[in-house]
Amino acid sequence: MRTIWLNEDGWTVSIINQQKLPHVFEVAILRDLNDAARAIKDMAVRGAPLIGATAAFGLALALRDDPSDAGLKEAYDRLLATRPTAINLKWALEEVSDAVRHHVPHTRTEAAYAKAVEIVEADVEVSRRIGEHGASLIRGIAEVNGGKPVNVLTHCNAGWLATIDWGTATAPLYVAWGEGVPVHVWVDETRPRNQGAALTAYELGQEGIPHTVIVDNAGGHLMQNGQVDLCIVGTDRTAANGDVCNKIGTYLKALAAFDNDVPFYVALPHTTIDWELGRGADIPIEERSAREVTHVSGLTAKGQVQEVQVSAVGSGAANPAFDVTPARLVTSLVTDRGICAASREGLLSLFPEKRA
Repeated sequence: MRTIWLNEDGWTVSIINQQKLPHVFEVAILRDLNDAARAIKDMAVRGAPLIGATAAFGLALALRDDPSDAGLKEAYDRLLATRPTAINLKWALEEVSDAVRHHVPHTRTEAAYAKAVEIVEADVEVSRRIGEHGASLIRGIAEVNGGKPVNVLTHCNAGWLATIDWGTATAPLYVAWGEGVPVHVWVDETRPRNQGAALTAYELGQEGIPHTVIVDNAGGHLMQNGQVDLCIVGTDRTAANGDVCNKIGTYLKALAAFDNDVPFYVALPHTTIDWELGRGADIPIEERSAREVTHVSGLTAKGQVQEVQVSAVGSGAANPAFDVTPARLVTSLVTDRGICAASREGLLSLFPEKRA
């Protein structure tokens, strides 16, 4: 199934509530701007492409209540403020705004819904293409691996739960696995929100792909001992020079991969490239609640989901949600148009229309 969809009533929107996974599967319904903004900010939906799609539907929901210019601007600003790092959020809001701006107010809602649906359908195709291009990298290693499984290390969740379907970093895994290529995935737990242990492991388990959850600090050890054939991660924003911003801890994996000659790939849709940003150092890094660090939730022996504190009482915590990996540490970028060097020229070779 998909992570977000327009319901049969033609106006409400359903999402998988990812705050509940992996222990509880729950579908939530978005009925207005407040619901959409809360879903993004509280991470009931997360992942750059899915954030963008949710924001697109959020504008459509908002225009049902107020299709005026003032209503459009208020909804745009409200949604844009929910998460600062992922560029897909702004991109999707611009796409919908441009699609409705020249409509008279009473036709804006229909145009907004049509554009949101278009964004969703396009993202599925984009992710599928990323999977096809990235699978060639896995097949290449499999051909010289003597029949042994290709060991892939991931970080965070860049799967179908972060997009609409397929995913970005996981899409090549799904394509390769579907072709019969033997694969094993090392899944970083990805503290503090544990999207790897909770979401990526959940996805891979649903697909029957062999995987092992590891603590975030184990990746370097595995690379030193030849247990990782390649790393592949996603990105929430890619600068025009090839620097990538992804979930906190990605930079450390890239450093370990570089030191151990392990290929480090970043999978991304074209909507995640910020062509107006010249370097990753200028990407705004979201600082989230300290409670995400000091507390964790999990399944008790009695089958209940419960939150507990893991830090010393009275200790403060910092929670930067992302870090930036310089292009020099990235082997290649895997996009929906193909694979390229992590550089301005590399990106422009696939997107020549951006040279202007």
